[in-house]
Amino acid sequence: MFKRKLTALEYHHPDTFNVDSEEECRNLVVWLEDQKIRFYKIEDREALRDVKNDNWTKSLTKYLLDLQCPLLSKQKTSVMDWLLSHAIRLEYSENAQKFNSLVKEEKESSQSEENTGFTQDLLNITTDDPDLKAGIISLSRLLNLPEHHDHFVLLQAIRSLIDAKLSQEAIQESGKKKKEKESVSKKSSDIISLHRTDLGFDTGDPAVNEAAKILRLLHVAELRDLQTKINEAIVRVQAVTANPKTDQKLGRVGK
Repeated sequence: MFKRKLTALEYHHPDTFNVDSEEECRNLVVWLEDQKIRFYKIEDREALRDVKNDNWTKSLTKYLLDLQCPLLSKQKTSVMDWLLSHAIRLEYSENAQKFNSLVKEEKESSQSEENTGFTQDLLNITTDDPDLKAGIISLSRLLNLPEHHDHFVLLQAIRSLIDAKLSQEAIQESGKKKKEKESVSKKSSDIISLHRTDLGFDTGDPAVNEAAKILRLLHVAELRDLQTKINEAIVRVQAVTANPKTDQKLGRVGK
């Protein structure tokens, strides 16, 4: 149960530690405080080090309180696990830079080995490699390119298509066309469909009805334009009346 944590802390016999042994548990507590936790000053560890003392449990209880351990001393297994975890946290915080550096080096080494293997695999590919041919054919079908007996011709076509569709210029042009399309679509949505317009009366002649609808729509458009101009005029008047200027020569307020 505690083997991995004891090994991580470099305890001298992690394989044989027995949590049911009172003597081993007491010795472990002393070892953790002396070597890893070091919460007390050296001279304040005497009571904890006296593992043969009948009152040692009281010393442990005080030690756990000082460490702000949420467990009771009688919960021996849980207490041992908490102390080990606490020691590991302290060990890591003190050597975080060292451990992070080791992890980074290990990761870089692993990536380097993977990249080397990948590069070697690429160097081993021949022009008649069946996997190469199958990959080119599969990609050409995915891009909807016509089939060709020469897979190198297909490869060149794939490259040309990717350059044409995925280059920076192509992406920018595509974005521009998309915006233009959205603009046209927005303008189209403002157009009123003639056949959906209700005239309100029937002249008896379909052609005359259509002409009347057109005249009505033109009239509505003119009214909208007039309303817009009226609103603009009102705004201008409000701006003048809200911030008048005094003409002292005329002895009045206004422009």
